[in-house]
Amino acid sequence: MDLATPITDAVATFRRRPADLLPFYLLGAAVPVVARVPVLAGGAAAYGYLAVTGALSEFQARYAAAGLGNPPNPNTKPDAFSQWAERAGPLVESLIDPVVAGTLLLAALLAALVALVTHAGVSAGQYATCLARLREERGLTAGVAGVREYWTTILALYLLEVGIWLAVSLLATIVVAVAVATGVTVLAALVTLFAFIAWSVVLAATRVVFAFAPAAAVVDEAGVVDAVEGGIGYLYTNPMTALGYLALVIAIGLVTTFLGAAFGAVGAGSVVGLVTLLTVAPALDLLKVRLFGGWRGVTAPPAPPDARLRDQARKGLWRGWRVLRRFTRENPGYIVAAAGLFVVGFAAGWVAASPFVGQIQASITARLAGSIPPVAAVEFMANNLTVAIGTALAGSAVGVPAAAALWYNGLFFGIYFRLEAHLVELVAFVLPHGVVEIPAILVAGAVGLRLGVVTWRTWRGASSASALADALEEAFWVLVGVGLLLVLAGLVEGFVSPYYYRAFLSGVAKLGL
Repeated sequence: MDLATPITDAVATFRRRPADLLPFYLLGAAVPVVARVPVLAGGAAAYGYLAVTGALSEFQARYAAAGLGNPPNPNTKPDAFSQWAERAGPLVESLIDPVVAGTLLLAALLAALVALVTHAGVSAGQYATCLARLREERGLTAGVAGVREYWTTILALYLLEVGIWLAVSLLATIVVAVAVATGVTVLAALVTLFAFIAWSVVLAATRVVFAFAPAAAVVDEAGVVDAVEGGIGYLYTNPMTALGYLALVIAIGLVTTFLGAAFGAVGAGSVVGLVTLLTVAPALDLLKVRLFGGWRGVTAPPAPPDARLRDQARKGLWRGWRVLRRFTRENPGYIVAAAGLFVVGFAAGWVAASPFVGQIQASITARLAGSIPPVAAVEFMANNLTVAIGTALAGSAVGVPAAAALWYNGLFFGIYFRLEAHLVELVAFVLPHGVVEIPAILVAGAVGLRLGVVTWRTWRGASSASALADALEEAFWVLVGVGLLLVLAGLVEGFVSPYYYRAFLSGVAKLGL
């Protein structure tokens, strides 16, 4: 089987009902939000400990006595930042006693564990969703069931692949070290070359096998061993197609890496990540499942899309706007709860930053220096939409990460506002786009809280997988509407907010207001 037909099938499947597929890929943006919860809890615990023991007050006094002030920008003033870090380093190290170090280490380990398990669960749902869509079945219902059924298998496959990579790398290192220890230069060179070639071949073959092993686990409803055997069987039976898929993945990876670096260099790196999340990841998984499922004879070519892309996009945007409006009318309680969490976080940030007022200052003027309006607008749109997606879909972890994300965003705003050197300027800057952006983020948070309730009811057996699938699809459409608001907010923040407020404040001052 060549790749052309499966690629066409994957694109057609993607196009036919994206709202029945994409929510499980939006969950990819929620993984770091979920994993951040232990870090936030650990950071809050460490801060509280330092405040109670008086270590924070002592640090504040020593920092003020040292006259360190604001840390210089490491990108524009690397030498000044290095000098500042050399002086500030010992003061920061004085805060890291065994209790703080242990708390932060435990938080980091828990975050890594949560990220690994969450990623495995999300991946299981994604593969199950892809298989269902290729069979013209409802993807989200299958995805919800797939999380429960396959997450342990997917997790074991991840760990097994990493173990093989480590074992092969260790063996190659030992062989090269023994050859070098003989003192024979020619022998050491030949053995090193052979070890490198063997290492590369084994790891490439392992990657291909384990690329298809998760698809095998879902398509064949198999355990770890059978899934690996399925991956090996596919590679053995279809070596050129498997290698072609690997080459395609590598090529796309190189392109996205290059684009990420290029966009990141001008300050718009979030765009590539968002586009990859919404297009590349689902397309590659659909292709992989189509290849393996076609080999097993359980998937067939789908019907072509029944609408032009332009018409589909227009109808989708309009539907997103209508669902957003309906959600805000029908769920005022969740929106109020989201706003409350944000306000509590803001207050916590304001209080936490108060001891550092006059010593560390933020400056909206400095932040906006060198801003390029089109680039800034695009970055604001992509970054804010990524935050909204992560906040909303993180609610699928029983709502706690969504609540934590709302609190964290409020905390950040509270700290930033408290440390701002010219608060009136900051308020004037935020106001034009903030009246759209902040409510949009709060609605995304409300979606997360509601999704958490539905998820909790589903896992308890009080609700069905179909109800959770409905909630995920509703979340997707609400986020489409939220995206429209954030596009507007990004345009205002990029083209209006940085430039109007100085003239506005000047006019207010002249009027004596």
